[in-house]
Amino acid sequence: MSTPLSLEDRTTGCLVGAAVGDALGGPVEGWSPEAIAERHGGRVQGIVEPFHGDDWRTARPIAPYHKGDGHVTDDTLMTHALIRVYERVRDHLDAYAVADHLVPDLIGTPRWIPELEVEALPLHRLFLAEKWLVARLHYGHVDPREAGSGNIVNCGAAMYMAPVGAVNAGHPDGAYAEALDVAGAHQSSYGREAAGVFAAAVAAAHRPGATPATVVDEALRLAKDGTHTAIAAVADTAARFSDFEPALGPLREAVAPYDTVGPDYRQPSLGARRPSRLHAIEELPVALGMLLIGGGDFRHTVLGSVNYGRDCDSIATMSGALVGALRGASAVPEEWTAEVSRASRLDLAGPASALTAVAREVFAKDVARRRAHESAFHELDGAR
Repeated sequence: MSTPLSLEDRTTGCLVGAAVGDALGGPVEGWSPEAIAERHGGRVQGIVEPFHGDDWRTARPIAPYHKGDGHVTDDTLMTHALIRVYERVRDHLDAYAVADHLVPDLIGTPRWIPELEVEALPLHRLFLAEKWLVARLHYGHVDPREAGSGNIVNCGAAMYMAPVGAVNAGHPDGAYAEALDVAGAHQSSYGREAAGVFAAAVAAAHRPGATPATVVDEALRLAKDGTHTAIAAVADTAARFSDFEPALGPLREAVAPYDTVGPDYRQPSLGARRPSRLHAIEELPVALGMLLIGGGDFRHTVLGSVNYGRDCDSIATMSGALVGALRGASAVPEEWTAEVSRASRLDLAGPASALTAVAREVFAKDVARRRAHESAFHELDGAR
C-alpha cells in the first residue's frame, strides 16, 4: 500500500502542475497541431522558446508578450491573485470578494510579469475579458453578482478556479457552487458554468482514491446544458485512445459542435463567445479528455494538452491542475518546475502552502456551521 497523499501534497501538485502546464502551453498558444509540429520539428516535449524566436517583441499576433522560455501567462497570474484573496478572507469567497479584494490586487500592487519582463500592475497583462472585471466593478460599480453579464464568454474565469476546488477539497458540490458565485463577477453563460465544473473537478481530484475517470464522472454529474454534452462527447472520444498523438484530430472533432470560436482560432466566427445554452468553452472538455488519455501521467496529459494547440496554455493549465491534484507534487517533473519557477521569478510552492492553511481553516468553520445547523434542525424536528 502506498502512503496516502496529504492535502498539502495534492494542493501543491494541483497549483504547481497548473503553472507548469501554463508555461509549456504559452509559446504555442493559438496555433494548430500541424503548425506546432512544423515549427518545432515534431511535437513539443517540454519548455520551448517563443514561436517567433527572438522576434517575439514585434511579431504579430503575439507581441509584446514573451511567451515561452518557461514564462507563465495570465492563467497563473490570476490563479495566484485569487489565492491572495483567500489569504485575506480566510473563508469561502463570493462575487463580492472579487470586487473587494481581487480587483484592488490587480490594479493596486505592482508584481513581476514574466511575459513583459518588468514589474507592473497585473492589470496591464490582462486581456479585455479580464480587464472587464476592473471596468465593471471598479469603474462601473456594477452589482458583483451581475458584473459578468455582457462580457465575451470564454475560459477567462475557469482558467483560475483551481484554488476554489482546493479549498473545497473532496467536496465537488461545494466547489461548484462557490465557483459559480465567484465567477459571476467575471463571466456568464457557459463561461461561468465551466468555472464551476472545473472547480468541482479539482475538488474531486483531491479525493483519496480518485482517478481520471471518477473526476470526469463528477464533472458530468454537475455540468449543465452544452457544457455537459461537450464533456460527454469528448470523454466518449478520449476513451478510444491511450496516446494523445492520434487523438488530437478526433478530440477537436468531438468538441467542435459546441465550440463557438470556429475552425480558425485566430479568426473567430461571427457567433464566437456569445451566451448560449447549447455551447461550451473548448478548453475544459479537452482538458478532461486529455486527463483520460493520459491516465494520470503528468507528462502525457500536459504534453497532449500543449500539442492540441488553440488555447492550449489554458487547456494545459486545467489538465495540469487536475493530474497534479490526483498524483501530488512529485508527479510534476522537477526539471520543469525548477525552470518555470526560475524563468518566471515565482515561488510556485509558497502559494500552495498558504492555500492549504486556508483550506484547513475553512473546513473547521464549515464543520462548526454544519454542527450548528444539525443542532438547530434536530431541535426543530424534535418539537413535533
